[in-house]
Amino acid sequence: MLSNKHVVIAMIVAPILAVLAWIAVGQLTGEQPRAAVEGQSYPLVEKSNCRYASGACDLENESFKLRLTIQDGASGPEFLLSASHPLEGVVLAVAATEVEGAPEAMRALDGQGLSWLMPLQRTPQPTDRIRLVARADGSSFYAEASTAFLQPAQ
Repeated sequence: MLSNKHVVIAMIVAPILAVLAWIAVGQLTGEQPRAAVEGQSYPLVEKSNCRYASGACDLENESFKLRLTIQDGASGPEFLLSASHPLEGVVLAVAATEVEGAPEAMRALDGQGLSWLMPLQRTPQPTDRIRLVARADGSSFYAEASTAFLQPAQ
């Protein structure tokens, strides 16, 4: 059977055609990105660097990206948020998984709304979760993320 050149060529070409067909179907029938509609809410995806001691947590929805880090400020730890798009406002809560923490507003560091800061009373514990809502162009973007990225590497 392997001495027949038609069978050998078919065994090489068939997987390539299958992969190309899978990609083509995804492009033709898959969900296409659309611009955010004013007044709607959209979830942000917690990227993998939020799940280990990386020092930063990236949250994304297509081209809308937020990066959350912690720094030592004059009065203790502070959350620093940098955004890919100008934000109108950001509220953030840090609490244990089963507890609903009271959200606090972050303060804009620049006039463009790309950098935001919030002082913390304490460093978040490994069991805490971060809940965040950011407003941009009349739309809300929300996320819940782990605090594992803040913990020291072991």
